[in-house]
Amino acid sequence: MAAALLSAAAASGTQYLVYAGAYTSGASRGIYGYRFDTRSGKLKSLGLLANAANPTFLVAHPDRRFLYAVNETGGSVSAYLIAPKSGKLSLVNQTPSRGDGPCHLALDREGRWLAVANCASGSVAILPLRKDGGMGEAQAPVQHQGAAHPRCVLFSPDNRFVLVADPGLDRIYVYRFDAATGSLAPAATPYIAAAAGAGVGYLAFHPNGRVLYAGNQTRPGVTAYRYNPDDGGLTEFQTVPTVAPSNAAPGAAAEVAVNAAGNMVYATNRGADSMALLVVDPVKFTLSLLELTPLVGRTPSYFALDPSGAYLLVANWDSGTITVYTVHPHTGQLRPAGRPPHIDRPACLVIVPPP
Repeated sequence: MAAALLSAAAASGTQYLVYAGAYTSGASRGIYGYRFDTRSGKLKSLGLLANAANPTFLVAHPDRRFLYAVNETGGSVSAYLIAPKSGKLSLVNQTPSRGDGPCHLALDREGRWLAVANCASGSVAILPLRKDGGMGEAQAPVQHQGAAHPRCVLFSPDNRFVLVADPGLDRIYVYRFDAATGSLAPAATPYIAAAAGAGVGYLAFHPNGRVLYAGNQTRPGVTAYRYNPDDGGLTEFQTVPTVAPSNAAPGAAAEVAVNAAGNMVYATNRGADSMALLVVDPVKFTLSLLELTPLVGRTPSYFALDPSGAYLLVANWDSGTITVYTVHPHTGQLRPAGRPPHIDRPACLVIVPPP
């Protein structure tokens, strides 16, 4: 197995830029950079690349020239220009997120609009993107009522809808998206109710664009939905737990992602410090648990799959590390590679391939 992992990972020989956003209440000061070598599986530190207040979620523009970051304590979003060779970041501008506690971002298919979830104030806003990568003033936000805490925003693959996971209300909201104006309006069915107390918080589409997988925060598991591109409707068809029934401290799920081949779903478990590996049925798109992999690090948060699918990188809050794992080319199983670099309270990772 080890030989297969190493040969698959080394085949591309590509170097990527990796950006890590960290909580800045401790030793970290913002966004840190790394150069990732796929031949060796090693991360080389580029140091602090941007001073920022709690840049706890990052997203890279499809053209790989710009990076966007929430400022969770400042109620704003920052745009940075990426220097392709050095990886250095230059601030383009900073714009209010039209809410408190911004925690998640998503880019539309065309790279013209940026959606932001404001967890503390229970709202979602859309920001227009300029040609220089900067952001214009956000559209008037849509406001969720009650104990709302939107945690994740996601554009549908057809770019016609925006989906919002709100664990405070145990709902997935669906909004019609106007790509000409950036406006949002409730879909025919404005939301679907998730299981009470599940804390649905993370969303990922299957590459076929017809199935949505949702990660549940407080009752760790992944729920599968059929997606109707005509009206944005969602129909639940399965839920799979992502912790062992005997686990005394299941904690909370942290993220869910589908690999590019569409045959594997990954989901992190913070309390159990593990990664659930879920195999996707190629016809029904149901999930079956392959294994719960113990992770090298405490309290795994967001993770990132490299574009080739040969590596998976995990940010670990409490151990203050970024762990690199090789991904088996056939089974999708993980194995740690190399010594993880230290960074205080890492929250989010973004891999940026060369332009």
